[in-house]
Amino acid sequence: MKVILKKIITSLRVSMFPTEHDKEIKRWYSDGGDEKLRYNYDLDRDSLVMDMGGYKGQWASDIYASYNCRVLIFEPVKSFAEQIQRRFKNNPNIEVFCLALGKNRRQEIISLCDDGSSVYRDAPVKKTIQFEDVAEFFTKHDIKNIDLMKINIEGGEYELLPRLIETGLVNKIKNIQIQFHNVLTDSKAHMKRICSELSKTHKPTYQYKFVWENWVRCDF
Repeated sequence: MKVILKKIITSLRVSMFPTEHDKEIKRWYSDGGDEKLRYNYDLDRDSLVMDMGGYKGQWASDIYASYNCRVLIFEPVKSFAEQIQRRFKNNPNIEVFCLALGKNRRQEIISLCDDGSSVYRDAPVKKTIQFEDVAEFFTKHDIKNIDLMKINIEGGEYELLPRLIETGLVNKIKNIQIQFHNVLTDSKAHMKRICSELSKTHKPTYQYKFVWENWVRCDF
């Protein structure tokens, strides 16, 4: 009963007093973002896609079904990663890594909340996850070019993207599909700085603040 009541109150609040985020979400769905934008890329069987924040692997599954491309999935929560591994166990083109990519190698505590699990939020159930330096990972796995990197990592983008930019690895990525999250007191300022730096190598093809946006390398 409480859950139903909460949904009703939320629905009334959104319809009567929509926030800027509510408006962006509405615009995203009105434009058919999930169907027209998130899967519309120039990919083929030779393309490499990196999925940061795999959760259950649905986005990766849909991308693979559309383009038959190689997909690397990064999911630091062990139970989620194992579920994805079982899902794609017979598909050699999809590889799962139980870790998060960031600025350095370390362990962190993550609060579990389904697809909203984050090291920047608090929840009753917590797990330890492994971080690896994205620069070291690229070198170790000889990654030279990425056609599409999807980033949906519940605040981890404020660490991963600056590391990609400062190391120059961002130049290896043709398309960067990002969902920024308002999880820090200064998330908007962080997002603004990242976008400013990103604009030196990439340009936005669509942009819905704190919903989804895509940046394509300027040579395309």
